[in-house]
Amino acid sequence: MMEATKIGKDESLKNSFLESDIAVNCMYIPAFILFLIFVAFPFVSGIGISFTNWNGFSQSFQYIGIENYRNLIKDKNFWTAFFNTMIYGVGSTFFQQVLGLSYAIILNEKFKGRTIARTFIYMPVLIAAVIMGYMWYFLVQYDGGAINEILIFLGYEPVDWLANGKIAVWLMVGINVLQFVGVSMVIYLAGLQAIPNMYYEAANVEGATEWQKFRNITLPLLMPAITTSVTLNLIGGLKLFDVIKALTNGGPGYSSHSLSTLINYTYFGNQSAGYASAIGLVLFLFIMIVSMGMQKIFREKEVDYKS
Repeated sequence: MMEATKIGKDESLKNSFLESDIAVNCMYIPAFILFLIFVAFPFVSGIGISFTNWNGFSQSFQYIGIENYRNLIKDKNFWTAFFNTMIYGVGSTFFQQVLGLSYAIILNEKFKGRTIARTFIYMPVLIAAVIMGYMWYFLVQYDGGAINEILIFLGYEPVDWLANGKIAVWLMVGINVLQFVGVSMVIYLAGLQAIPNMYYEAANVEGATEWQKFRNITLPLLMPAITTSVTLNLIGGLKLFDVIKALTNGGPGYSSHSLSTLINYTYFGNQSAGYASAIGLVLFLFIMIVSMGMQKIFREKEVDYKS
């Protein structure tokens, strides 16, 4: 009798667990439906559109095979935007890591006002990127820009910062770094605070220098944080859009376009949705390959440091 009661309780417990699992899984259904509607369906549709000559507005279009992708290879404007995208991604990521780690190391120390300093550095992250772009436009514009007004006051000639594509590209890299370096700083601060202090105490006993402690303790144990920060910054830099749109709109000519702004211009400016979709698919594949490759490299470094 007791054994039968025990079996009944076990079955009841299993059923309750099963029902709870079903209830939890059902909660994913709305998110899954939204994913299908706003991510999966547009992505698959975009792939199909990239094989057409659709202008984005007409009800009729023709399938032209891989013609859009052939045109990409011969398109100088596409390659200009592609190399600019690499500069935006790699340049922003490099300087954000250097500055973010430097800020984190300094602000990890205990001193008066460090909370205010952390807030001040992180605050630009809260500003919309397009607003940041317009703020900088009023600083660097040729006529009446604050920086040129200062140069004139000091007796120098004003500089047309946005008339030269190469200068404009690196200017936007700098703006992107200054705005989002706070993200890297927070990631590195979390990583630094997770490192046990006993390692540094042991290093002090051995007479290690600050550089030796950084190289042999801090850097190896920060590898997970470095992986996260580099991946996030790289993806963000490769997708850079708002600042470019606000400052130069890809100009002069096509000299400061990223692939993201080129997609926008091709779709709405040239009314070539099929070609824009082809560029978008190339950008997606490029970001996926680069981000996965960087993660693989850094994950291997984590294993090497731990072994």
